Amino acid sequence: MENLYINHIAVFVCAIFNLALGALWYSPFLFYKAWLSETKLTEEQLAKQSPAKTYGLAFLFSLIISYNLAFFLGDANTDAVWGATAGFLAGFGWSTLIFAIIALFEQRSWKYIFINGGFITVYFTIIGFIFGIWR
Repeated sequence: MENLYINHIAVFVCAIFNLALGALWYSPFLFYKAWLSETKLTEEQLAKQSPAKTYGLAFLFSLIISYNLAFFLGDANTDAVWGATAGFLAGFGWSTLIFAIIALFEQRSWKYIFINGGFITVYFTIIGFIFGIWR
């Protein structure tokens, strides 16, 4: 563990990137209408949530996620290719698939699984790449 290196600024940027990517992914330009339909939520229900609580917790959880992956990729030999590969494997192989299992038991649609699982996989792949290049 003596070669472990964590770039704390990169971790912070990756946590913010989660919110930015989510804003794009779940926007009307991409998957907002499909996601809204699949979740069975209404815009009125979304408007009732507390933005400070939702975004505050989302940022906190994103920070923990980013630190977690940064620790896995903290080896001095990590590069962009390994970072993106490890990010993809963590995003798809662990996170998306456990999300899919839960969604299956909740009787969610494949569309729901693909929209959210796609976000998870893309996010982890990109932050893995970031940790690989931003040493």
